[in-house]
Amino acid sequence: MPPPARQALAILLIAGLVTPLPAAAAKTPPPQMDDAKRVAHVLNRLAFGPRPGEIEQVRAMGVDKWIDLQLHPEKIDDSALEARLAPYRTLQMNSKQLVENFPPPQVVKQIAEGKRPMPSDPRKRAIYESQVDAYKMRQERKAEAGDATGKDKQGDKAINALFDDLEAGSRRKEVMAQADDLLKLDPKARFDAILKMAADERRILARALPQDKREQLTAGFTSEQREQLQAMAQPQQLVFSELAGGKLLRATYSDRQLEEVMTDFWFNHFNVFVNKGADRYLIASYERDVIRKHAFGKFEDLLVATAKSPAMLFYLDNFQSVGPDSPAGRGEVSRRGRGRFTPSGRVRFPGDVMTMPRPQQQTQQQQKRPQRGLNENYARELMELHTLGVDGGYTQKDVTEVAKVFTGWTIDKPQQGGDYVFREQLHEPGAKNVLGKKIHEKGESEGRQVLHMLATHPSTAHFISKKLAMRFVSDDPPKALVDRMAATFLKTKGDIREVLRTLFKSPEFWAPDAYRAKVKTPLEFVVSALRTTGAEVTDSQQLIQSLQKMGMPLYGMQPPTGYSMKAETWVNSSALIDRMNFSLALAAGRMKGVAVDPQRALGPEAMAAPSAELDRLTQALLAGDISPKTKETVEQEMGTTPNPAVIAGLLLGSPEFQRR
Repeated sequence: MPPPARQALAILLIAGLVTPLPAAAAKTPPPQMDDAKRVAHVLNRLAFGPRPGEIEQVRAMGVDKWIDLQLHPEKIDDSALEARLAPYRTLQMNSKQLVENFPPPQVVKQIAEGKRPMPSDPRKRAIYESQVDAYKMRQERKAEAGDATGKDKQGDKAINALFDDLEAGSRRKEVMAQADDLLKLDPKARFDAILKMAADERRILARALPQDKREQLTAGFTSEQREQLQAMAQPQQLVFSELAGGKLLRATYSDRQLEEVMTDFWFNHFNVFVNKGADRYLIASYERDVIRKHAFGKFEDLLVATAKSPAMLFYLDNFQSVGPDSPAGRGEVSRRGRGRFTPSGRVRFPGDVMTMPRPQQQTQQQQKRPQRGLNENYARELMELHTLGVDGGYTQKDVTEVAKVFTGWTIDKPQQGGDYVFREQLHEPGAKNVLGKKIHEKGESEGRQVLHMLATHPSTAHFISKKLAMRFVSDDPPKALVDRMAATFLKTKGDIREVLRTLFKSPEFWAPDAYRAKVKTPLEFVVSALRTTGAEVTDSQQLIQSLQKMGMPLYGMQPPTGYSMKAETWVNSSALIDRMNFSLALAAGRMKGVAVDPQRALGPEAMAAPSAELDRLTQALLAGDISPKTKETVEQEMGTTPNPAVIAGLLLGSPEFQRR
């Protein structure tokens, strides 16, 4: 389809998305959806859309029974998904294991400078050696460029360009010649030979090998060996690729669909940004052990788990918050326990209580270090975004007091994947006053008391209930529904499963005007397209890139607000053209690593009668729901010779499919 046609179609899509879809043909809509729409509705709200044949399966089981089963994901066998995820070993590692196996830049720097030893295991050592070699090479190039500090970002880009040029030169030709010899070996001998290569040769091999040669080289390798080869080039990228790929596979193939929807909802609610330093290595365990684990439990348990999560502590900087009147804030350390943070960021090791030297006694380097103090980031977002809401009745004074409460909630060695720890020396002493209630001095217990207060507050019940109703019902959910959900929240002490049950049993959820009333976010759109076409994903990288282009990179929302659930954020001509391009590429089989089988989505008779393709595809992809305007537009664009791939692409880009 030429670009002008896509532009015109995008305008149609915007018109179709900013105005309600046509009502049912009946003059007086029934008070509830008919049975056919109920099945499609529940699969588009509690799941990421139906897969081929799933509408019939849910209809046979019964909608109510299916919902109840989804509310108890532990009863659903998801072994098929687990088999798909098995090669992604990083998803099962804790943060410390990720750092040890796939070294981040600060670890590489320490080894290069002789501050920590190289690992003895030959497989780990190969990864470290390749990264240390790259680090030293970059440092040499920076020195040659007169940018020894490495603070000039433009200089960094130039250095990286030089680095890539070198790898593309004669050295690369030598390595490519070695690769041809490696292909003659069996997989074990091949991998052993790679381990014996020079560090720069391994890195060039991992970075520069063409895709076809890479597939030949890694044929017969275990998933661990493939990971290690990729890590020799870009260990951090490997960690992110498996994290993002795992999320897409779960959303697409899990039979525990509501669990995936709720995991995505809660991660977005308690948002953490992947590109903030240590969080690259902390998010996998955060999503697995904090968000997913508590997705259907008590809200207070989820709140406490996020508050103690190293990912959240690092993202919102609470790990470095120091009480002004704490021992560390006054520059004191204690001989009890391990070393403590000082206001300058140093760690004092066991010794007698002492006072830090006066500023004029400090070295110039010490004076340059940023002084640590009270950090209010987490306290503010805890009340504004995680619990009470912006209109929840708190003041700036409450923010400051809550920040004092959470001083000492920190991370043990954050850059090494350490876990939560409470450090008394950082904690602000004395009583605090939060929301009119006195919090007596109790160290770490103060935080638990405040979290309990916030988790059980009526404003929190309303805020969380409204946000859930926005996700599952409409951008502006009915007040009566939110009030009933909030009442359930308070009555059950924040039982998420029961709040959802109230929502799913409500007449508002099943009202005719709720059908296809929500515009899909880019993630919901991409995953629903994969599911409805029965796509087989073998490589998720192009899907990850597509989401980034659509404005929703996975784990990539920098502000703590998370991604918007409202239509206004996602409805514009540029974004919808990107969606249309994706739809057409997916349907035509032009998405690398993604295969679409028309017979799987449409049945073996898919090519039997070309003249009936539009009707057949409309039934398969849209459950038969298409407006006259959309149908007319698709008929005009598909021309006189119907092409199933083009028709499918147009329908996936239609206003009807963009809604859920």
